[in-house]
Amino acid sequence: MAALRGLLDRPLASYYLLLSSAGLLLLIGLTMVFSATSVKDYAENGNASASLTKQAIFAVIGIGAFWACQRLPATTYRSLGRPLLFTAVGLLLVLNLLLAYARLTGQDSARIGPIEARLLWLFIGGVQVQPSELAKFALVLWGAHVIARKGAALGWWRELSTPLFPVVGLLFVLVGYNDLGTMLCLLALVVGLLWAAGVQLRVFGALSVFGLIGVGLLIAVASLGAGSGAQGEENYRFARLTNFLNAPAPAECGDPCWQIYQGRLAIEHGGWFGVGLGKSSLKWDWLPEAHNDFIFAIIAEELGVVGCAVVLTLFAVLAYTGLRIARRVDDPFRRLAATAVTTWLVSQAVINVGGVVGLLPITGLPLPFISDGGSALVVTLAAVGMLASFARAEPDAARALHARPPARWVRLVWAPLPPLPARRRRTAAPPAARGSVPRARERRQDDQAAPRGGVRATRTRGRSADERRR
Repeated sequence: MAALRGLLDRPLASYYLLLSSAGLLLLIGLTMVFSATSVKDYAENGNASASLTKQAIFAVIGIGAFWACQRLPATTYRSLGRPLLFTAVGLLLVLNLLLAYARLTGQDSARIGPIEARLLWLFIGGVQVQPSELAKFALVLWGAHVIARKGAALGWWRELSTPLFPVVGLLFVLVGYNDLGTMLCLLALVVGLLWAAGVQLRVFGALSVFGLIGVGLLIAVASLGAGSGAQGEENYRFARLTNFLNAPAPAECGDPCWQIYQGRLAIEHGGWFGVGLGKSSLKWDWLPEAHNDFIFAIIAEELGVVGCAVVLTLFAVLAYTGLRIARRVDDPFRRLAATAVTTWLVSQAVINVGGVVGLLPITGLPLPFISDGGSALVVTLAAVGMLASFARAEPDAARALHARPPARWVRLVWAPLPPLPARRRRTAAPPAARGSVPRARERRQDDQAAPRGGVRATRTRGRSADERRR
């Protein structure tokens, strides 16, 4: 433990912990995407590494986003919050309007020029984009900037209601109409922001009430066609909730329970040490979304409890590192943004793993760093890059980097030196003592001590008026 404390006390410990945990999760993700998709890709296209190649390309783009984001100062992030938010809201509006038009015309997708909408994705000139992933990062930057600017005024409801809550409510509606799981992730992100800002508990109580009402409405509108639902058919969101609360037998459940049942079989088949990497049998088109939402079940089958424990430990290290960065930085914006990013990644991992193992209802959220998906991976690595820039801006880390700066070519290629923390003003020294009190002015400490002026008052009362005037 002493050696561990010594390692954690080093100035750049947060930076290296972040790099190691995120890098290992990315490596595990690429490996498991290849393992979960190789059989199906070979059967359909004759190329077992098709999905791996696609995911590796997005990983390279994400590493580039990580490199760019760790070079940016906090002022740039604060200025990027509003443009990113407007872009995310615009993309979500286009997506929802096109999907509404597709539902009215009885089609699965709608196209306007080079833009095509399919459920959660926009295809812009052949490039697939998921606007809800960009909305997470935009809400982190914009929300942290707004809350940091308000400061102590957050104790008033009026300051929270303008403009934070209206924008958050708009994002919840635009995202939750098609993707309830991502909306829950956004809700956790907002809770992390307000918790880091020190908002009173009654605000969280009110948010909980409005959040439950909103989730209930979004579950209800699935009967009208929200998400992948259809009018006149079974409400799939309500079916997931009821199957979680009162799970029927697999033979009686049918399609709604098929994914849950196959995921449990994969976990049971894996045991403690798994059947071996690449030897899963449930990925042979038995488990739906084995490469995406239920990739943790493939990890449990191939690597067993040990492999699952490694993945969960890496997410725990990532959570500890993010909160450590938030606690050590001096800038309020950095503290709020670091807490929001950490809450976003950890809550998404908890919701995904909880749904796979049966502790939470299934929401369709991917597992960060590991599930197949290009937009989610790029945005996640960009957010980790921002955390890396904050880790280098910790006061001790900044002083250590300036004390022994790396070579100039390293700073040009990797990251520039962070700004030195502002020096705190020294408190003024107390005034020097004026010396001892003269003996003539010392009070008597014996039993005959009297308040100052007491003798004089007594003498004055005993004299006549003429003597006093004289």
